[in-house]
Amino acid sequence: MKVLVAEKCGFCHGVRNAISVAEKVLAAQDDVYSFGPIIHNKDVVERLAREGLRTVSVVEEIPSGTVLIRSHGAAPSQVARLTERGLHIVDATCILVKRVQHIAGELERDGYKVVIVGEENHPEVQAVVGCAQDVIVIADEADLHRLPQNAKLGLVCQTTQDPERFGRVLGAIGRGSFSELKVINTLCREAIKRQESAVQLCRRVDIMFVLGGLESANTRRLAELCAKVNEQTFHLQNWGELDTSVLSGRETAGVTAGASTPDWIIGEFVRNLEAFESRAP
Repeated sequence: MKVLVAEKCGFCHGVRNAISVAEKVLAAQDDVYSFGPIIHNKDVVERLAREGLRTVSVVEEIPSGTVLIRSHGAAPSQVARLTERGLHIVDATCILVKRVQHIAGELERDGYKVVIVGEENHPEVQAVVGCAQDVIVIADEADLHRLPQNAKLGLVCQTTQDPERFGRVLGAIGRGSFSELKVINTLCREAIKRQESAVQLCRRVDIMFVLGGLESANTRRLAELCAKVNEQTFHLQNWGELDTSVLSGRETAGVTAGASTPDWIIGEFVRNLEAFESRAP
């Protein structure tokens, strides 16, 4: 089978940094914890767990030692609780996520009602919500009723949202009632490049595979965008999840991957796809 790989796919700088930080800490120290999965990829999380990284979901689960703040960041109140427990904190938050957190705090200090376009339950968004008082989260136009009337609004966006959705929500807010609207573009350029590259590729192939964690927001976004263009789009975590029956009659496959998908997952998937035809009867 002919396999084409998206020009931009796989690990971004923020993810590479988080993993590098985790590996260095694990090599130097014992009792290392991650406050939430270091990235949204179970294969990577399981590998780091074998090296000693213990993932916890609440502060009280960490008795002592070192705690990593994951790539998605943590709310200031959570960091304060970790500090109060006397834990050594190593911050692996993506610098772009850090930027959104700082902007949210600045907007509030300047008198704006902070609004973030994104997924309410995503850890990046939850961390940003913790950086200001009563932040409003807007997933799409259906959430616009949450906005106060005639307010001074300061708008940011979850870094991995796609520009089309952000623009659509922004346009809907602009048609509403507000006294002032300040918009700061906090979209990740690398995420946008991956989205554009994936959409371009899926127009050229019979079947499209998007590799990455099912809980990964940026990977889900890739899959959503590709599915709009190519109905034969499949979001998988790795080769083991593929039902090879979907390959029947396909000549060209496209492969892309989320920003938290390691190269070895992509490479294994591509090699197996390329060899598939030779094993077929």
